[in-house]
Amino acid sequence: MLFQDFVRYDLTAADNIGFGDVRRLGDDDALRAAARLAGADTVVDRLPQGYGTMLSRAFGGSDDAGGVQLSGGQWQRVALARSLLRDDADLMILDEPSSGLDADAEAELYEHLRTRRGGRSCLLVTHRLSAVRDADAIVVLAAGRVVEQGTHDQLLAAGGEYARLYRRQTHGFGRPADAAAG
Repeated sequence: MLFQDFVRYDLTAADNIGFGDVRRLGDDDALRAAARLAGADTVVDRLPQGYGTMLSRAFGGSDDAGGVQLSGGQWQRVALARSLLRDDADLMILDEPSSGLDADAEAELYEHLRTRRGGRSCLLVTHRLSAVRDADAIVVLAAGRVVEQGTHDQLLAAGGEYARLYRRQTHGFGRPADAAAG
């Protein structure tokens, strides 16, 4: 499970990932595999002590040499790796897992999840409708109620709320195409 407001532990990169399945805290291969799947491996590999780097400056001493601060997107990848470490769960719940990522990183993340989620079902909560195009089922909520459900194609053909929002997102939020590109 990955919540939009995930926890950032003032501990090492390995610990931050390993808390996803504490039984595997010392399993370097499993930590690296989860990091790779989340796209966090490139982040962690660039850290001064790799997986042993403290992801906090709170305990780094007076010169802050003992730890680093990650960007929001980097933290999001580490938190996603934490949620992917647990490979025996039948259901993955992801709440806005790409909100801190740029467009390229977001596309890469969803491609990784599509191809490597290991047969698990995935409940994806998102406002980015392009992220759910390939979903088996899409459920549209408004004011806490289900207002539509179906596949991407079915919902577009129905011309309801999903179709309206999807068109709005893909056409620059109501601006003419030329203005949106500039």
